[in-house]
Amino acid sequence: MNNSKTKSIVMSALIAALYAVLTYFAAAFSLAFGPIQFRISEVLTILPIFTPAAIPGLTIGCFISNFASVNLLDIAFGTLASLIAALLTRAFRKKLVFGVPLLSMLMPVIINAVIIGLEIAVFYFGGFTFMGFLTAMIEVGISQLVICVGLGIPFYKVLDKMKERVF
Repeated sequence: MNNSKTKSIVMSALIAALYAVLTYFAAAFSLAFGPIQFRISEVLTILPIFTPAAIPGLTIGCFISNFASVNLLDIAFGTLASLIAALLTRAFRKKLVFGVPLLSMLMPVIINAVIIGLEIAVFYFGGFTFMGFLTAMIEVGISQLVICVGLGIPFYKVLDKMKERVF
């Protein structure tokens, strides 16, 4: 295995582990699951901007983290949402707004708002209603926006200055 491939695997594993640890930390304060969730780990969703190794790292980290929800649907849909969001974050990384890849940072917000909002509306509110979906989507979206963009922009600026040494 070449050095680049090894570095990528190690980077993915580190991201997965960090995502899981930060999610479990948030879960200890009842902030990781449900319609309003402030997973500090979601700030890591900007990492595909810097490295494709973050895509499997975030996906695996989410998969591991969602076992704490003890809900097979959350494990499946949450992991799918993370994978789609990571792929889109990577795809839009070069689209800058005021020097920041804002569109990339919005991908986890939008994807999680829709997929997790739908999951909550269907499985937690006792069946799909448009108002239940809209409510869950707004709650998830706002909490994601706070972490992914509110914390994501300063985190991006720090990482952007160190990207040659870190990635």
